[in-house]
Amino acid sequence: MGQARKRVILHEREKQPKIHGRRVASARMGQEIAHSQFSEEDFAGFRRRLEAETRLLGEWLREGRFPRRDYQSGFELEAWLVDAAMRPAPANQRFLAQLNNPLVVPELATFNIEFNATPVTLRGGAFDQAHAELGKTWRAASEVARRLDLRLAMIGILPNVAPGDLCIDNMSLMERYRALNEQVLRLREGRPLEIDIRGPEPLRMSHEDVMLEAATTSFQVHLKVPAEQAGRYFNAAKIVSAPLVAVCANSPFLFGHRLWDESRIPLFEQSVCVGGSDETLRVTFGRRYVRESIFECFEANLRRYPVLLPMRLDEPPEALAHLRLHNGTIWRWNRPLIGFDSDGAPHVRIEHRVIPSGPTRVDSIANAALFTGLTHALAQDSLPPEKLLPFSQARDNFYQAARLGLDATIVWLDGKPKAVDELLRKQLLPLAADGLMELGIDAPWRWLDPIAGRLDTGQNGAAWQRRWVERHGSDWAALTAAYLDNQDSDNPVYRWTL
Repeated sequence: MGQARKRVILHEREKQPKIHGRRVASARMGQEIAHSQFSEEDFAGFRRRLEAETRLLGEWLREGRFPRRDYQSGFELEAWLVDAAMRPAPANQRFLAQLNNPLVVPELATFNIEFNATPVTLRGGAFDQAHAELGKTWRAASEVARRLDLRLAMIGILPNVAPGDLCIDNMSLMERYRALNEQVLRLREGRPLEIDIRGPEPLRMSHEDVMLEAATTSFQVHLKVPAEQAGRYFNAAKIVSAPLVAVCANSPFLFGHRLWDESRIPLFEQSVCVGGSDETLRVTFGRRYVRESIFECFEANLRRYPVLLPMRLDEPPEALAHLRLHNGTIWRWNRPLIGFDSDGAPHVRIEHRVIPSGPTRVDSIANAALFTGLTHALAQDSLPPEKLLPFSQARDNFYQAARLGLDATIVWLDGKPKAVDELLRKQLLPLAADGLMELGIDAPWRWLDPIAGRLDTGQNGAAWQRRWVERHGSDWAALTAAYLDNQDSDNPVYRWTL
């Protein structure tokens, strides 16, 4: 088919770095490709380039080619466009054209958009800065939505999304998404996706394409860390995933069924399942901790995961373009990313994909602060927590917490079961504050107080939605309208009334 130069939507508003005098495009989850039809030679050629770039990354990591720089944080916030009836509004092309902001880009469905953040150095008022920028972008976007008779919603799963909304006709006009759908179905030999979520009101259904993924909107936190310690941070991110998903849960309903407190977790895992063994699940908590180096994840990418997007890119090997594109089609709940600074130096980020979108901007930044502080504190502990908590237990904790939210009981580092809300209140919030102070964040409790409020009231986004339905009934449009009215206030969810 010949080589086609890729088009890229920047994730970090960073300048394109120079490597050997050439500009290199930044990679991110939303990276666009030039076409969606591939030949056997495309797959073989991509594989050769992937193997070469994986070897090169290994050399860089062994040789210490990643300079040690300041810790940084950024995020991606996925959101919905809804109409006056609180239904998904497939209007992101028109909306984005009018907004014309490089920080806001399309997502899988035409009723989804994604807000990106300028990375902040983790010191001083970093989270205040992130909240201020998100507020400015959100207000501008809300004004454009208002002019189009629409509203913005940041929520894990929109309560009144219907199966019929999640159809190919509502897929955004990006070749990447078409290709992903075609390749997932190819690996499934044309079999439909099967959804089976056990909860208070179990849901079983089939779906003909990957568009169910569009119902799972997230708040993805990026933490830039020293490459030589990236394995420790990756393991710590896995360990904290259980308490994070419990306290941040915001997706209790899907298609009129009450399922898990964070139903987004099983829905995403099943919506792009290519079949085969657990080893090749594209959305996964993983199989083990990193033992020595973060490079183990990229070796696993090469060894275990079939290529989905074999676009051969006109970039030098040093851009790692094929490695990064392949990594972007493996949706670990905690995913290592390779990026480049503005001077061309490579860096490692840990992308934490556990947290749902919403309920408010304040809640979102508080969630980022909690993740950052906890992960940093555990990664810097002289006794690695992965030595204390078996990986299988960390994984079990995660799914238990996603099911039951703040009512979950998990096993912590001392090997004893603990109510997750008490664990957070007594141990993890102070530990997160210590981690943030070690990074040099001013007044860390300012951004941990919204988390403490959820623990004191037992009210996160999932709990508020359940309580609203218990009082008012299953009127999904009215639930969504009440949610959005509260969201617009930017009051943290623990203060929301019914």
